[in-house]
Amino acid sequence: MLSRLARPAAAAALRRGLATTAQNNAKVAVLGASGGIGQPLSLLLKNSPLVSRLSLYDIAHTPGVAADLSHIETRANVKGFLGPEQLPECLKGCNVVVIPAGVPRKPGMTRDDLFNTNASIVATLTTACAKHCPEAMICIISNPGLDPARVNVPVIGGHAGKTIIPLISQCTPKVDFPQDQLEKLTGRIQEAGTEVVKAKAGAGSATLSMAYAGARFVFSLVDAMNGKEGVIECAFVRSEETESPYFSTPLLLGKNGIEKNLGIGKISPFEEKMVAEAMSELKASIKKGEEFAKNFK
Repeated sequence: MLSRLARPAAAAALRRGLATTAQNNAKVAVLGASGGIGQPLSLLLKNSPLVSRLSLYDIAHTPGVAADLSHIETRANVKGFLGPEQLPECLKGCNVVVIPAGVPRKPGMTRDDLFNTNASIVATLTTACAKHCPEAMICIISNPGLDPARVNVPVIGGHAGKTIIPLISQCTPKVDFPQDQLEKLTGRIQEAGTEVVKAKAGAGSATLSMAYAGARFVFSLVDAMNGKEGVIECAFVRSEETESPYFSTPLLLGKNGIEKNLGIGKISPFEEKMVAEAMSELKASIKKGEEFAKNFK
């Protein structure tokens, strides 16, 4: 039995334990969990103590993926959901929904080639989210030197080619490259997805690195929803930072999702030129997406 003096300390410890338990209780759904990104992403989420329930959805193979992951001795309870008729049950009660669903790009295909197919998939899934888990945070996965773990380079703008703008001038730790090297490095970052598509020679696209990026964003979001301060990630959202109605910039995340858009900040003349040159392609892509959404049924 605890002494009278020990009881307040024990009660405080219990409260702290209960608070921790409540915070590390995220119910996460992965829509497209059987795909090249979805499977490793689901594995990473299953391995996190932040996740208590992991709902896996796809149009094929999810019972097998869920059964496989269920043998991992972490706390997240895993269940697979198969086909549109099971999607409502998958989404019920979720705090976070991650959507890596879609058709992968193959050699010779442009991102434009995939637009209608993948936009339809995402539109259908987000419509279901609005109906069955309207309060959930929705994370849609799309394409974006030193010790890599210590390097942070904000990538602003959009999703493809020249609309992907790495702000190397804002890199931490600070770096400095001659102009020719800067242009080559920027180009390689912009074409990173295509580099992987070519290297896989028709066997897939950048799925493993995309899965990691998706998991990292979910962990950051859940940390922020749990009250952790100073959580910053870049994401493509509605924005007034430029003339483009949507634009990727660093975002301060919090309990309600986006707490503050941190904007572009001070950038170099080279980066200012890239932003200006990206506008026409970015606005055209956004217009195409808005027209698709307006006409989607």
